[in-house]
Amino acid sequence: MAILGGIIKSFLELRDTVTGDPDPVGEQCEVLEMLLTKAKDTAFGKYYGFGAMLRERDTLQEFARKVPYYDYNSIAKDWWARLHEGETDITWPGSPDYFALSSGTTGKTSKRIPVTADMVSAIRSAGIEQVYALSNFDLRTDFFEKGILMLGSSTDLEERKGRLEGEISGISASNIPSWFSGFYKPGEDIAKIDDWDERVRAIAEQAKKWDIGAISGIPSWIELMLQEVIDHHGLDDIHQIWPNLEVYTSGGVAFGPYEKSFNALLARPITVIDTYLASEGFIAFQARPETAAMRLVTNGGIYFEFVPFETEYIEQDGGLIDDAPSVTLAEVEAGRDYVLIISTVSGAWRYLIGDTIEFTDVERAEIRITGRTKFFLNTVGSQLSVNKLDDAVQHLESEFNMKIPEYTLCAKRIDGDYHHVWYLGADDRSSTDGITEALDSFLKQANKNYRVARGKALKGIKVHLVRPNMFHEWNGKNKKKGGQVKMERVMGEEKFGEWEAFVNSQGI
Repeated sequence: MAILGGIIKSFLELRDTVTGDPDPVGEQCEVLEMLLTKAKDTAFGKYYGFGAMLRERDTLQEFARKVPYYDYNSIAKDWWARLHEGETDITWPGSPDYFALSSGTTGKTSKRIPVTADMVSAIRSAGIEQVYALSNFDLRTDFFEKGILMLGSSTDLEERKGRLEGEISGISASNIPSWFSGFYKPGEDIAKIDDWDERVRAIAEQAKKWDIGAISGIPSWIELMLQEVIDHHGLDDIHQIWPNLEVYTSGGVAFGPYEKSFNALLARPITVIDTYLASEGFIAFQARPETAAMRLVTNGGIYFEFVPFETEYIEQDGGLIDDAPSVTLAEVEAGRDYVLIISTVSGAWRYLIGDTIEFTDVERAEIRITGRTKFFLNTVGSQLSVNKLDDAVQHLESEFNMKIPEYTLCAKRIDGDYHHVWYLGADDRSSTDGITEALDSFLKQANKNYRVARGKALKGIKVHLVRPNMFHEWNGKNKKKGGQVKMERVMGEEKFGEWEAFVNSQGI
């Protein structure tokens, strides 16, 4: 009998009944007040007058009026660069304990994003909230006694100028609570292995010793890890070695494009729970099974603002114009795309994280990620967001009974005219017959702006099928494998030229 599991599950269910319904709007007001109060004596707080803001009748409006938008380049140049020179109390009291390294999906050069002790605490608290939310899912009692395999970046952080640096998943894993260590896999020694391929091989070798109930990580890298375990032990599916695997916690990207190829590695369906952990903080998690949407963490270390995702507010490089209007959580509308802006306990202020989101339930503050401002394909007025591109790829998977876990595309000039050039990762590359027409037809029906563009400046589309691991090899060459690394869904022409040269050099 799963006694411990029963105790844990009962505790979670009891806590769920005694805690009241959350008040996301009220929580956000409290979070902003806390942020301004703590940071009012920093260089940033003094420059923008946080102390005076706190005395205003409408602090939220005054904050939005006085503090400009920042992206990484602007806040790093104007403020965070001083942290690297040894200064303290710049955008948050004291100095950060860590810097999260993030090249994201946009390039080789790592961003260095401050991660303070307050942020580590906020991430841990949000993680605990997500554990509490598991009581909403129909999970077996003994699930709560099983191991949890977290596949992120290495926990062997590098020291630089007296601070530790690494990807946020490695920083988080190196700060897991002591009570969790008994459940955590792959364990401290394997988690410290920096080389991703070596770390996955070590996981495969130890896999038989573990009773895994849940796995966590970015879908593309989790798939490769599962395939390595299956191949290493000569299995048909992952449940033959981990029969109690019940939950996959996804994160970082939409799970939809990976669903078909992911499920092919399983003997039976498992519960997929989405999370939204960025280098800048733990933003949201799926709190109930009735929806795939995620609940914003409104009571932690992040204050959220939202800019309507309209083309007139977006710069060519994905940034915001200076006077783009923002709204608070109390003012958002369901079904509308917004650019996400955050202010955090790590000293990011009105920070453009680069993601676009849509509210599916305003009262519950539930969202879904719809794309990236830099991945918004609008070169010739087609106005395609990543979620529309994902939908098109899933349509192809269904229509042609194929798996397409990865893809990328570009609006490319060919003989003076623009075409959308797609590269789809597919095991079956025998023919593109019908795929081009089906893709074009779906997007015309799904997006009126694309349909109009196809009758004008957008002359056509071209589709290439390549090996799925081509995308992993590209990431390994240009960034690194594993961790928080994600594939660019939309590329500019210069980057796309590098991609095509890489593909040609490898052989499709």
